[in-house]
Amino acid sequence: MTARVCVLYFAKSSELSGLKEELLQVATPISGLDLWTLLLRQHPSLRALQGHVVLALRQEYVAIDQQLLTLRDGDEVAVLPPLSGG
Repeated sequence: MTARVCVLYFAKSSELSGLKEELLQVATPISGLDLWTLLLRQHPSLRALQGHVVLALRQEYVAIDQQLLTLRDGDEVAVLPPLSGG
């Protein structure tokens, strides 16, 4: 099965991908690690965030590991790089 999801890129991930958002057809279920790997294939420049990025599905953080995620058509996946401010 697959799901059509909207990937939202924030801050540095937006700069690196050149996008604010994009629609992707993604296999489901999929692990957080496989989802991140898919995004890296789409945008190799995101590798600069490796180990420092967080993904969120339906506005909840998800681990970039082997845990399976069930995606549904219309889900939003956010790519959140480290934030700084002050």
